[in-house]
Amino acid sequence: MELAQLSARAMQIRECFARYEQRRTGRTWTREEIAQGFVVDVGDLMKLVMAKAGARRVAGDVDAQLAHELSDCLWSVLVLAKLYGVDLEREFLRTMDELECGTDAKTDADY
Repeated sequence: MELAQLSARAMQIRECFARYEQRRTGRTWTREEIAQGFVVDVGDLMKLVMAKAGARRVAGDVDAQLAHELSDCLWSVLVLAKLYGVDLEREFLRTMDELECGTDAKTDADY
């Protein structure tokens, strides 16, 4: 699946959440609240990373939970990019080019 298709699917699910939020609270989440939810997901992801490293215990299948949480984080990034008008594909490729060039310029002494 292409990034544009993933983004469209993420926005379909965001619309489902918006309808749920409207029914439940009478309003939908703001971009800032979606970003706060992303921060919570990253915290959950970190707990699972620690569990994979043996530094934390979690109940259930850690690998399945890790895959789920990574997907949650990706969903948040795709939705936030769309809500903020960021062409994520273009910016990702541009950023990777910058990072690649930056690593080419560094020597082992820079690390």
